[in-house]
Amino acid sequence: MQTGKALSREEIRAFLSASEGVGFEGRKREEVYEFVNEELRRQKYGELKRSGRGLVKRYLEKMTGLSRAQVTRLVTQWLGGEAVRAKPYQRHRFAQRYTREDVRLLAEVDEAHQGLSGPATHKLLQRAWYDFGDARYERLAELSVAQLYRLRKSAAYRQRRMVYQGTRPVAVAIGERRKPEPGGRPGYIRIDTVHQGDLDKVKGVYHINAVDEVTQWQVIGAAAGISEAWLLPVLKAMLAQFPFVIRGFHSDNGSEYINGDVSELLKTLLITQTKSRPRRSNDNALAECKNGAVVRKHMGYGHIAVVHAPAIDQFYREHMNPYLNFHRPCAVPELEADRKGKIQRRYHWYATPWEILRQVPDLARDLKPGVTVEALERQGRAQTDQAAARQMQEAKHKLFAGFQREPAA
Repeated sequence: MQTGKALSREEIRAFLSASEGVGFEGRKREEVYEFVNEELRRQKYGELKRSGRGLVKRYLEKMTGLSRAQVTRLVTQWLGGEAVRAKPYQRHRFAQRYTREDVRLLAEVDEAHQGLSGPATHKLLQRAWYDFGDARYERLAELSVAQLYRLRKSAAYRQRRMVYQGTRPVAVAIGERRKPEPGGRPGYIRIDTVHQGDLDKVKGVYHINAVDEVTQWQVIGAAAGISEAWLLPVLKAMLAQFPFVIRGFHSDNGSEYINGDVSELLKTLLITQTKSRPRRSNDNALAECKNGAVVRKHMGYGHIAVVHAPAIDQFYREHMNPYLNFHRPCAVPELEADRKGKIQRRYHWYATPWEILRQVPDLARDLKPGVTVEALERQGRAQTDQAAARQMQEAKHKLFAGFQREPAA
């Protein structure tokens, strides 16, 4: 913003008249103030009469874009002998009542007492001054509880004392966190719970799904609840349906299985209890896979009232479980290592759980007392796969026909 030379009053008057419809504006405040200083000096504003001063003011308004009041303020400042310049911005700050030394004392108190609550710490600060006469705590004795918490969040406090409290896991001694190692022998089952949904905040029936890791022998049960009173009888009946000796019992960390009653039952049967490990989502993948491929496929996702749990459990025991184990083929995984050494599962063979079990070397030693290979073979040959499937479907349709929605209360 430059004019090059001082304009005469006639030239200023002609400029204002010719630019009446045109406006100007300075780019920076410092530049505007420098222009005002220079023009007031060039025009010898202090020696001008009233008419000349008014003309110069209107010229400054036009060139700077400032208001009349702003120009008058700057001119008054210049006439007072002070050069017109921008004043640096100064943020208003309240007086600091509590010093860094006070914050340090507060941190020492918290460190000594392991970080008590605000009111308790406030009482300690008052006692330090009023009861024990320590002059260092005079200001802190008047500290409010709210301000105490604010000081604890300050940078000075955090530099002096910083406490980290890590997450403390709840230790449950029941079950061992590890993956079962069946070694190719049957009897290591994976178990999971499938809930049949809620309706109007009323719980539905629970399906208990147990699968042997090696043979994929599957036994499903149904319970009205997952508390010990409902679950333990179903678990006992399910374990009795497996034809081989149960050696391992693996579940997730749900409280329906990780509790004293289930643990005592498994100890009585000499069954090792294991549970899924953290950050190992595939630890119970076999049971979870069967949840969708079998339980959800046949029972669906809709609500089923708990009053039907005994009928569903009977259907599983008499129709579904025999069909699954003697007449429904499963994919049998074969572990193969690729060029990089990564183990992958390949599925080249499909067989029923009974066919897989029959391939176990020296099977007789794994069967329960009173269970023979010949008896299992007769049971598998008693019906064709189609006949067993039709019988299971007919029983399922009859079961579903008996489901009735409970009337609203």
